[in-house]
This record gives sequence, C-alpha cells and structure tokens, in this order.
Amino acid sequence: MMTLILFVLIFGVVVLSHEFGHFIIAKLNGIHVVEFSVGMGPTLFSFKRKETVYALKLLPIGGACMFEGEDGLELKKEQEEGDAEATPVDDSGSFLKANVWSRIATVVAGPLFNFILAFVFAIILVSLSPKDLPQVYDVVEGSAAQEAGLKAGDTIVSIDGEKMYLFRDISLTMAISKGEALEIVYEREGQKNTTTLTPKLNESTGTYALGVYGGVYEESEGIEVFRDAWHELRYWVRSTYKSLGMLITGNFNRQDVAGPVGIAVNVVGKTYEEAKQYGVTSVVLSMMNIVVLLSVNLGILNLLPLPALDGGRLVFMLIELVRGKPVPPEKEGIVHFIGMVFFLGLMVVVLFNDLVNIFG
Repeated sequence: MMTLILFVLIFGVVVLSHEFGHFIIAKLNGIHVVEFSVGMGPTLFSFKRKETVYALKLLPIGGACMFEGEDGLELKKEQEEGDAEATPVDDSGSFLKANVWSRIATVVAGPLFNFILAFVFAIILVSLSPKDLPQVYDVVEGSAAQEAGLKAGDTIVSIDGEKMYLFRDISLTMAISKGEALEIVYEREGQKNTTTLTPKLNESTGTYALGVYGGVYEESEGIEVFRDAWHELRYWVRSTYKSLGMLITGNFNRQDVAGPVGIAVNVVGKTYEEAKQYGVTSVVLSMMNIVVLLSVNLGILNLLPLPALDGGRLVFMLIELVRGKPVPPEKEGIVHFIGMVFFLGLMVVVLFNDLVNIFG
C-alpha cells in the first residue's frame, strides 16, 4: 500500500508539473484550455471554472491539457434559436488561431517545466546530502586503471573529452562502454595528467570496468548548491539520452524496459524497502531522487520528434516557420491520431512486459 501511495504521489507531481507548464503558458498567450486533467481513464472528480474543466482521473499514469481547436478539430459553434445556420463563436482563444511562436512556447513549456521541477528537487537533494566526487578511493589489483598508473586520491577530470563531475558520471560512462580505448584526464596533487587505457570486461556483470572504486563525498556549501544541482540534473539527462541510444541500437533487453507498473514495483517499491531501514529522511530523499529521474525522463521523451508527443507537434510548427504557412490542421490531426494509437498499443505491450518481469 505504501508503494502505491508513493507511486501515485511521485507520478502526480511529475505529470502535474508537465501539464501545468502547458496550461500556464497557454493562458499567458490567450489560448483557451478546454480541459486540464491529471490521470487517465474514468473521471473521479471534476469541476469547471470559466472555459476550463479541471479533472482528476482514475489511472495515475498520465495527464492532459487540451486546447480549444487543436489537432484540426472544428471550432465550436452555437445555434441561436430561429437561425437557419450555426454562427461561429469567438475563436480568438483557439490554439490554431494563436501565432506560431505562442504555440511553440505552449508546447515546449511542458517539458521545460519538467526540467525546472527536476532542478528544484536537485537543489534540495544536494543541500541535504553530500555529492559523490569523481575521485578514486581505491584501485582494483590488476585492473586497467592500475596498469595505466591511476592511484587512490586521483580525481578523474574527463573521459574521452567528456567532463566527469560526479563519480556516477564515471559509472554511467562505463555502463555503456563497449571496451574501446579511453583517454583519461586526471588530477593528482594539483597537476593534470593524461593516460589511455582499455577497460577490462567484468565477467560477473558483463560490463567493462576501469577498476576504480568511488566513495569520496563532500557537502555542498553556499552558492555551490546551484552548481552541484546543475551537475545532478546533467547526470540524469546524460543517463536518459544515453539509455535511449542503447534502446534504439538494441543494447537493452526486455528486463531493462519498464512501464508504470514496473516503475512502481521495481523502482519505487524496492527503493522504499531499502531506504526505510534508515529512517524517514532517507525515504524522502530517495523518493525525491526518483522525482528527478522521472521528471527528466518525461521531459526528454516528450521532446522526441514523434507524432502525438510534444516533439512531434514542434516538428509541424518548425515546418510552418519554413513554409510560411501551417500544415493543414486536419492532416496534422490525422498524424497525431495515428501516433496516439501507436502509443496506446505500446502501453499495452509495456504493461505485459512489466507483468512478465514481475511474475515471470
């Protein structure tokens, strides 16, 4: 029950942030919001204020911010008594009538607010818990790191030109390594040095390793909190897009992919069970970390240039900027409808995969 409660709260915060981003920027640009909802499926509770219906729905796995006239839908019409024909109502609040930059801002606002939420939570996290420095605590005997001359106390500055701000950055780089030679820039006693090494395969995990241990932590002080929160956010952004790259290239297997049920059980549930033995503070910090992870994931996934996603809508708006006129809205609506059908089918497949991973 606690896992379910935490899952609903976490997903609710992440989805609410995303949809609120769309909502507030639409309002600022004079676009009418027809419905603002959190959740999917049957409506549990709703009320209407001005032109907007606010709704809470049964399934805590999504949300919606629906604009008047979007996706090529016909504008609302009202029938006056005695009129032979319907008279169009004022369509000044229609999504399609807004200028292209207002529409772009409204669509981008959803993912942007996810990144803002993640950054705010990252600030809190680094304020309350120490950061993991990219510093070598110990070196494994016979490892690639030892052969390359790395020693305890060395700080790894970059790997193949990519900056390492956290020890998790190093771990992430090695998790996706294919065993190629790497150029390591490290700092020892204030002097920067460069070495090249080839990671060795860890037979037990099936991944390549430098052969170094982390474990050096430092508290963030003063204005450093904002810098370190940015590094925290950067780590999750790197983790997400690199994981997407692995998924596209087929380097992930079925067990590595999870939907809402898998996240609830394998991420929220297991994290809660591990954290609760250390007290309430540990649970809260762990759940906040999951909020950062999921918020970044939702922000990046929604920016992918696929139909029905925010990124897919942006593609059509960029085409409009190039052409000087919009794509016919009914054609764009059909493309997004096909995308929606595809993602609904994908949700079914992912749900089945979650159940197999949990009970299989």
